[in-house]
Amino acid sequence: MTQDNGDLDGLVRKRIRALRVAQGWSLEELAARARLSQSTLSRIENGHRRLALDQLVTLARALDTSLDQLVETATDDVVSSPMIDGAHGLMRWSLKAEPGMSVVRQRMTEPPPESPARMRAHPGREWLVVLSGTAILLLGDRRFRVETNQAAEFPTMLPHAIGRAEGGPCEILGIFDRDARRGHQRGGDAEGRIRPAP
Repeated sequence: MTQDNGDLDGLVRKRIRALRVAQGWSLEELAARARLSQSTLSRIENGHRRLALDQLVTLARALDTSLDQLVETATDDVVSSPMIDGAHGLMRWSLKAEPGMSVVRQRMTEPPPESPARMRAHPGREWLVVLSGTAILLLGDRRFRVETNQAAEFPTMLPHAIGRAEGGPCEILGIFDRDARRGHQRGGDAEGRIRPAP
C-alpha cells in the first residue's frame, strides 16, 4: 500500500527521488551506489516499502548528503531580517543551516590602511562579493582590485584589509565562518577592516 505523501515519510521519499534525478542517475545507478536492489529502491521511492533507518543512512551517503538533511522537515522561518549596526554601517544575517557563519553587508567609504601594521590576521576564511563600486583588498603583500560583481575568497591567517578604491565608496557582501567572525569582532572598528556586528 502506498504511504501518505503528506507526512515526513512521503517527503523523504520525494527527496530521495529528487536528489537522484538532480544527479542525473537512473534507479539502477543509485541502487548500485547504495548497494540496494533496483526494485527495492523503486519501492522505497514509490511508497510501497517501509523506510528503514539503515537504508536511509545508506541512501544519504550514496546521495552525498546527511541523514539530517534527508529527513529535515519544512520550516516556516524561511525569510529573515538582518540585525543592523547603524554605528558601523553594517547589516548582518546569521545562516540558520550553519549557525557559526554570518553574512555581512557593508558600505566602505575609506581606502584600505596604508600601514601594514593595521592589517589583521586571524583564524578562519572569508568570502566577499562587491555589490557596487570597486574595492581594494590587501592580502599579505599583494593588492587586488575587486570590481562590481567580482568575488574574493581567502584564508584570514594572511594579514588582510579592505577598503574602497579611489573612485568612491563601494558596497560589499561578505560571508564569514565562525573563526573569521570572531577575529573581526575582537578587531574593533579600525578603518579598512570588515567588522561584523556581534
